[in-house]
Amino acid sequence: MAAQKGKDLLLKVDSTGAGAFATVAGLRSRSIAFNAESVEITHAESAGQWRELLEGGGVKSARVTGSGVFKDASSDALIRSYVFNGTIRNWQIAVPDFGIIEGPFHIASFELSGRHDNEVAFDLALESAGELIFTPI
Repeated sequence: MAAQKGKDLLLKVDSTGAGAFATVAGLRSRSIAFNAESVEITHAESAGQWRELLEGGGVKSARVTGSGVFKDASSDALIRSYVFNGTIRNWQIAVPDFGIIEGPFHIASFELSGRHDNEVAFDLALESAGELIFTPI
């Protein structure tokens, strides 16, 4: 796979719940991590006493993080309302030359920071809240 521009990794949210996705404005950096817990099934007769795992038996989850600045008051108000209300919405993460991950997420953490000579910035972490769908590009 050839190198890709980080700016092409997009984070979008279904802001109305009607399936219309809008890009979250002003993200400067973002990442996604997939996790799958393992379920150990090792027993006295396991070959050579090596650990055995149950295929597909663990809980899957995803965590998306991003940081940036708000481009306008409406994007600020939208994210703020999700934080204070614990809203779960469908989000899309578009990864260039890979695919689109879509599904329900909630905002697990939200931080604001600012310097006296710079803009107010935010850090955001989303945790998956249901089944995710992957669509290859």
